[in-house]
Amino acid sequence: MVSLKIKVRYFTTLRELARTMEEEIEMENGTTLVDLLEKIVLKHGEAAFNYLYDRKSGAIDPSIQFLVNGVSIRNLQGIRTELKDGNVVAIVPPIGGG
Repeated sequence: MVSLKIKVRYFTTLRELARTMEEEIEMENGTTLVDLLEKIVLKHGEAAFNYLYDRKSGAIDPSIQFLVNGVSIRNLQGIRTELKDGNVVAIVPPIGGG
């Protein structure tokens, strides 16, 4: 089994939940962004789930942006983007405005 090391960068609420700005998470080869999010929820609990997912639908909150090596997953394969060893995933909260 080949393992990957993915660096995850947290901001605002998720940073407070994780108690760190950044952490390295080991995953298996073939891991997608969805798999990584599931592991983050397992590690950081229900509050992380409530932050990352829409409670009604159970889908990943569309207002949160995910960047893999600085590129939006919208320009990749979305939540099914396969991650590689050494990737940096940033979980960026929605930007408020008015």
